[in-house]
Amino acid sequence: MNHISSKNTLFEVKDVDREVYARRLRDFLPNDIIDIHTHVWRASDFAQKRKRNADTVSWPALVARDNPIEDLMETYQLLLPGKRVTPLIFATLPEGGNLDIQNAYVAECSRKAKVPALLFTEPSWSAAELEKRTIAGGFLGAKSYLSLTPSYIPAKERRIFDFFPRHQLEVHNQHGWIIMLHIPRDGRLKDPVNLAQLLEIERDFPNIKLIVAHVGRAYCDEDVGNAFEVLAQTKRMSFDFCANTNARIFEQLLKCVGPKRVLFGTDLPILRMRMRRITKEGYYVNIVPKGMYGDVSGDKNMAEVEGAEAEKLTFFLYEELEAFRFAAERIGLSRADLDDVFHNNARRLIDHTAPR
Repeated sequence: MNHISSKNTLFEVKDVDREVYARRLRDFLPNDIIDIHTHVWRASDFAQKRKRNADTVSWPALVARDNPIEDLMETYQLLLPGKRVTPLIFATLPEGGNLDIQNAYVAECSRKAKVPALLFTEPSWSAAELEKRTIAGGFLGAKSYLSLTPSYIPAKERRIFDFFPRHQLEVHNQHGWIIMLHIPRDGRLKDPVNLAQLLEIERDFPNIKLIVAHVGRAYCDEDVGNAFEVLAQTKRMSFDFCANTNARIFEQLLKCVGPKRVLFGTDLPILRMRMRRITKEGYYVNIVPKGMYGDVSGDKNMAEVEGAEAEKLTFFLYEELEAFRFAAERIGLSRADLDDVFHNNARRLIDHTAPR
């Protein structure tokens, strides 16, 4: 098959990609979409090449050195042609004391592009400081990350309340703000501490609009345990399925909480990766074209193929959407349900959180 590059230079779009989108995804997707989970940042806001963080997997940094707002909007045009996409944006993991710079850039992008945004927060902030920063920047809530917890807490023992402390949750609850939560701990969604604290947030902070990212990092069947039995008790928290390609997990999620608490997200820019994901022995492996992302031989989450098999690989985003389409068809979601997942659920969260 001949490859025809996009006229745009951000990344190449091939015939195989156009065929996957046209035949499997374009008509499945609504025309209006909200992407609830995206990162924007500029390479110039990092003093040097971004370092590998010991708390994160290394492969996402291979996809894009940065993702300014212009690149994000261009990505939607390239990958979701014909669709009107609105992102919810926030910064990437801070480094070298650049958190304020990143948050300022996100606030600027939010104002200029007229898109909603979350503040990337530091758990050491007081309640007053958190409130002031959120309101001043026009943010609708917060995103944080487990690596920002105090250094004396061992990595495997980190809990949600270590990077979203209760005094900050009280502020979010008072205002009814959004929290985008990437849960910690090796057990991922099935971890009993994570599950207990998710239920605690729902019980003690009923006005928080909690979004559990990546379906609680349940990328593999082994990540679930009895989580969906526990989470069936919940009434308010939502789940995005960004950077996840496990249709069985999506199907369980939809059965557990229903389509009105499931949200589409991408985690761009990493979903620009050309890949196919498999799982084995309880961990995921991204299969990519040989040499496309440098030397990945030391990364257990990466594997390479070449030749005809490599030529068939398309974008991570399409792999995610294909998995969700399969789950949606298995469950029997209606067109109205799909409108909810890809637009209406997020629209309600954002509109009910917007500053008044």
